[in-house]
Amino acid sequence: MRRHWKTSIFPHCAYGPRNNNLLLPMSTLFEKIISRDIPSDIVYEDDTCIAIRDIAPQAPVHILIIPKKLIPRIAFAQEEDQSILGHLLLVAQRTAKTEGLEDGFRVVINNGVHGGETVPHLHVHLLGGRKLTWPPG
Repeated sequence: MRRHWKTSIFPHCAYGPRNNNLLLPMSTLFEKIISRDIPSDIVYEDDTCIAIRDIAPQAPVHILIIPKKLIPRIAFAQEEDQSILGHLLLVAQRTAKTEGLEDGFRVVINNGVHGGETVPHLHVHLLGGRKLTWPPG
């Protein structure tokens, strides 16, 4: 069988016929964190997701909320992922409260190269702890 793949911006991925055209032959960074192969500062975890502090924070509070199910990016989410996506936002809300972000916070999901996506595993950024400006970047 002949396959036509093109290289992605992610060195361990290629686009092709599986996973909505995104092949992920190796574990993503976040899958390695979820499996505890890579250490991280975990602030929350349940059966659906894990929340960790970003190693390169863009605000005093910068937490990543990552589903345990691999969804490569929001553009590839399916109807069956609806409860996971809603759960991620509710975890962001609760985590913001736990982190003392009463004055406000921002929730961001990057999608694709132009959207700032750097890891091919959907995740929600929770940012706060200072006045955030608009537009962001």
